[in-house]
Amino acid sequence: MNKVVASADEAVRDVGDGAIVMLGGFGLCGIPENLIRALVRKGSKNLTTISNNAGVDGYGVGLLLAAGQIGRHIGTYVGENKLLESMVLSGKIQLDLVPQGTFAERMRAAGAGIPAFFTPTGVGTMVAEGKETREFDGRTYVMERALKADFAYVKAWKGDRMGNLVYRKTARNFNPVMATAAKVTIAEVEQLVEPGELDGDLVHTPSFHIPHNSPAARTKHPPAQSSPHAAGKTPESRRAQKHCQD
Repeated sequence: MNKVVASADEAVRDVGDGAIVMLGGFGLCGIPENLIRALVRKGSKNLTTISNNAGVDGYGVGLLLAAGQIGRHIGTYVGENKLLESMVLSGKIQLDLVPQGTFAERMRAAGAGIPAFFTPTGVGTMVAEGKETREFDGRTYVMERALKADFAYVKAWKGDRMGNLVYRKTARNFNPVMATAAKVTIAEVEQLVEPGELDGDLVHTPSFHIPHNSPAARTKHPPAQSSPHAAGKTPESRRAQKHCQD
């Protein structure tokens, strides 16, 4: 079984107006950059994007923002995208901010067929407004619904023609949970190998979640941002940048 598509453009051909699209990555690490560019060329409008952040100006999900293709964004952090800030303040885009752990668990729940779950995160804050709360063992929890999508576009380090995927270090981030949470998942793969070349014990996402693979082309990322972590001025951020470069 060969699940490889000829191009990124072919991989996004079914994304119509109003689609809900998950996009893997953390910052610009582990993003399906070629598939994002293909979505820009496709031109679908009023998309709901689900991604940890909205890229930065001119890169990643920021390209979809600049093209006016996003009507709603669901994520956890938006601090490095000035365009998104201006669009939210002007009412051009709806923004749903979700606590990062809850964000990951909502997608994991969708992949596991769990419609909702309870968490203490956000209780007593605007995160819990309008949501059901319950008390368990003397502690209050808020109910969160599973987060699912029509399409998930993820980035993998290695993948075989059957659709088995291996991610690399911090570039793994949200990609595995997104791969299980959509009706259709397509992986942008850096190294495409033949079936049998991947160690089955090291496969992170098995092939039954992946109907298609798309070979990746190398592209340049922007220079690091000015914050201490983004600029690589802390040990943690230097390690993260090294993992992404590796």
